[in-house]
Amino acid sequence: MLPASLKRYAWLSIAAALVTILLKGWAWRLTGSVGLLSDALESFVNLAGAMMALAMLSLAALPADDNHAHGHGKAEYFSSAFEGFLILVAAVSIAYAAIERLLNPQPIEAVGIGLAVSVAASVINLATSRILMGVGKKYKSITLEADARHLLTDVWTSAGVIAGVGLVWVTGWIWLDPVIAILVAMNIVWTGWQLLQRSAAGLMDVSIPEEELKAIERVLDGYRQQGLEFHALRTRQAGTRAFVTLHVLVPGAWTVQNGHDWSERIEADIRQAVPHAHITTHLEPKEDPASLADQELDRLAD
Repeated sequence: MLPASLKRYAWLSIAAALVTILLKGWAWRLTGSVGLLSDALESFVNLAGAMMALAMLSLAALPADDNHAHGHGKAEYFSSAFEGFLILVAAVSIAYAAIERLLNPQPIEAVGIGLAVSVAASVINLATSRILMGVGKKYKSITLEADARHLLTDVWTSAGVIAGVGLVWVTGWIWLDPVIAILVAMNIVWTGWQLLQRSAAGLMDVSIPEEELKAIERVLDGYRQQGLEFHALRTRQAGTRAFVTLHVLVPGAWTVQNGHDWSERIEADIRQAVPHAHITTHLEPKEDPASLADQELDRLAD
């Protein structure tokens, strides 16, 4: 379950989006630059994404219940998928506005003050993205990570737009403004596509990261040296929580209590190696051939 305190970072993202919308909108009105307009449009996407993030973080923070025995962690993937989709929509909007301006060129005005306002908005987004990324990685929140990556993309977008408008100001080549806006649109398409892919993987019960699987195997190797065996190791990631199941094969002559005590130690060591993991172990006698019949997801026929 996500800490409820993470919601305040979604509120931080919403506040940052509102401020940058005002600043970038002002910069666009001052200059008439389609590049700065594209930058302002993406800030509306930031706002929509931040509001979705707040809703999904609130849902993910709910405890498990009768209808959701594994918790509500997967709600985060809906937020990151939604934000990825919004990024793609913004890219299309930016490209449309840029092509229209390329076909109908217009000079830009008040460049100096417009660029200064846009830089201020970018600094706000950069600071917010660094905060969200740090918290997202700490708590393994894909929602906050997605929001942070989107804001960081916005920062690079703004840098490109600012450079483009500056070049137009210096050279007088007004065609550079819409061309750079098109390049910006192409860049953010990649970010949106990555977010959609990662969200789909989470909804499809993708396995936990490779380094965490290796950490589990190191734990199991230590117990193999003590005579235990394991199979049917399965993992999946659901938001911030990892789910791990495995079968523990012990001598059939052991008592239930003895086998249970060993399972408890194994689970504790895996939790130490993979924090936020829910571990389920299943004891089996290693001398019984039937213990080998359920290594796959579907049990072999008798």
